[in-house]
Amino acid sequence: MALAENILVIMSDQDHLKLKGTDVYQTGFYLNELMAPVRMFLDAGHELTFVTPKGLAPSMDKVSDNAMFFGGNEQALKEHKSLLNSLKLIDRVESPVISLSRVEQIGYDHFDAIYVPGGHAPMNDLLKDKQMGTLLTYFHNNQKVTALVCHGPIALLSTLPNAQQFVTSLQAGKSTDKPNSWIYNDYKMTVFSNKEELASQGWLGGGEMKFYPQNGLQLAGGKYSQSTDIWYPHVVSDRELITGQNPASAVAVAQEILSRFDK
Repeated sequence: MALAENILVIMSDQDHLKLKGTDVYQTGFYLNELMAPVRMFLDAGHELTFVTPKGLAPSMDKVSDNAMFFGGNEQALKEHKSLLNSLKLIDRVESPVISLSRVEQIGYDHFDAIYVPGGHAPMNDLLKDKQMGTLLTYFHNNQKVTALVCHGPIALLSTLPNAQQFVTSLQAGKSTDKPNSWIYNDYKMTVFSNKEELASQGWLGGGEMKFYPQNGLQLAGGKYSQSTDIWYPHVVSDRELITGQNPASAVAVAQEILSRFDK
């Protein structure tokens, strides 16, 4: 039997995303993208450490509270919500989440894998958080499993030497040159596609994102790929990095993580 691994499950602690103009979208993590893998990890006997940048309880995107993200299975939706509640992750008082500073204090070598679920919230903080960038860089340098799904892969931008400036330019719609150096340059990867952003724009209440994650990762130097049709699972593995395109890809990403532990 494989030894238990300690998986860092990292989420945004933001509950909104500023859109173009004055529009704001209330968001957070996607229920299936967080809880389907979490359930799989726990069932496999692994230890989980839940993290947000500041150690604040994360929020769930209400759009994701829908059985369609569980193959139309209402019972599966109910079970995953029940697990979420039992873990108290979104409880403002009793949430077990710790901060990225605490993770650093514990020591990065204590952890064996990173998993970042999506929802639009990572577009607000994880993409430019310096401590996130330091953590990801450590995992990259030590070839430790690094997995992100849907909008989660945008967090890879945090490892850029000029992440804040790069993101600010993207958000302002300014011309952005490919960075001179990026640890994930030429890595094969995926993220929520431009086509899926356009197809789901109604969920934003008619608002428009300042930039799409696909464009951001491509401009940074990632080799992007996507499924033939939108909404279908698509997972890309390149060295230590595992990325999933959309909500439908979360289970396959978790399976790939678990398969790495069996090797």
